[in-house]
Amino acid sequence: MSKKPKRPTRDEFVLEELGERLVEAMREKERVVLDVWAEEKTPPCTVVELDARTSRVGVMVNGTKQWIPFLDIMSVEYPRD
Repeated sequence: MSKKPKRPTRDEFVLEELGERLVEAMREKERVVLDVWAEEKTPPCTVVELDARTSRVGVMVNGTKQWIPFLDIMSVEYPRD
């Protein structure tokens, strides 16, 4: 039986900073690259919705809306176009 690796834990300050970066990216309509746990980096996307009730982040990737669990997002970076 293979175990799935556990998501790294982060303290509240790291999570708060990550949330602030997501809010800023959504407000400014900036394209970002998300490093999502256990996945490859996403292509540049736009944060379009933050759902506090379900702790998910809605992003538009190539015209398609996707939902990503907030705790799975490891970092928010700005692409170097």
